[in-house]
Amino acid sequence: MADEVSEGAMRRRWVRWLTLAEILGVAALLISALTLWNNYSERRAGEESRTAEDRKASTRARALVLKATREKDGDRLALTAGSADQIIQGQTIAFPKALGVDPVDSTDPRIEASWFADGLKQARHDAGEEERVRGDARLPVAITTRFTVNGDLAEDVTLYDVGYTTESGGLLGGTSIKLRGLSLIGRSSAKAAPGRIDALWKARHKGKS
Repeated sequence: MADEVSEGAMRRRWVRWLTLAEILGVAALLISALTLWNNYSERRAGEESRTAEDRKASTRARALVLKATREKDGDRLALTAGSADQIIQGQTIAFPKALGVDPVDSTDPRIEASWFADGLKQARHDAGEEERVRGDARLPVAITTRFTVNGDLAEDVTLYDVGYTTESGGLLGGTSIKLRGLSLIGRSSAKAAPGRIDALWKARHKGKS
């Protein structure tokens, strides 16, 4: 009888130890699984953060802003990209309909006063504007720029104001248009750009145009 009691006690102790070992084993598995999940979550969060940063960097790289340098005594504005990583391949410059000037395509990024001077003077006259400009006047234009950034081809459509003044033609008479600079208005789509520059022109010139 004593042997049976002792043997039963040993079995119960074995069961208790076995149960404790199983509990510890399950706990170890849970801790391991939680550790793996935590590592995975941290790694995924890090990858998502890097991806978001990469997207922001790519967006910044593709956000083209043009800079203008006055040349030839105001007869031309030479245009360059604001970032050294952006290389301009070509441009199309569109003018308000009131000027009666077709868009100009160029592989040499620039704006020439001769492209639109006659149309601008006529449009100002039609709008009842004085021939002489006090200070700097503004002409809205839409500039579509095709450029490369980090080897990829991109396209940007942005509205700018071309600053200009009018000057007397001296002995030859008449009035000449002299370019002063370029000022950013805002981004646009290719479809919406013509209507937006026309609306800007009309808002600034309340005459017949």
